[in-house]
Amino acid sequence: MCERLSPRLRFVQFMSGIDRDSTPDRRLSLVDRHLPNTPQVWRLLRREGRAHVFNDLETLKRVTRAIVEGGERTGIEDEEDDYERYGLYFYEPIGYIIRADGSQTPLYYGEIKIAKTTGEYHAIPRASPRRTS
Repeated sequence: MCERLSPRLRFVQFMSGIDRDSTPDRRLSLVDRHLPNTPQVWRLLRREGRAHVFNDLETLKRVTRAIVEGGERTGIEDEEDDYERYGLYFYEPIGYIIRADGSQTPLYYGEIKIAKTTGEYHAIPRASPRRTS
């Protein structure tokens, strides 16, 4: 099944969304580290050699809304992970991995991480759902 949030953002819907009390995390640093051309992204490029970024703030907001409304719980229950994770695959790129050398890889998967203790969440563009070992 495919839903349309805007003319540019379609996603594959698997389940009924996030079914728990949750609120957006208020820390702007969690947003800025996933938006292009921010000091947080430049720092990630220096330290880690890459960063996962959304196309822009509007895409981040649309992806967040889509996951809240129709995201699928991902992974197995990992007691050592401090987060519950929900995600969706999108038909169009929602962001990209940017590398220190300037190369980019498009990303089609969005994830929301919800802190188990507080219920606060933030969105991340990813290549695929997190895998536990």
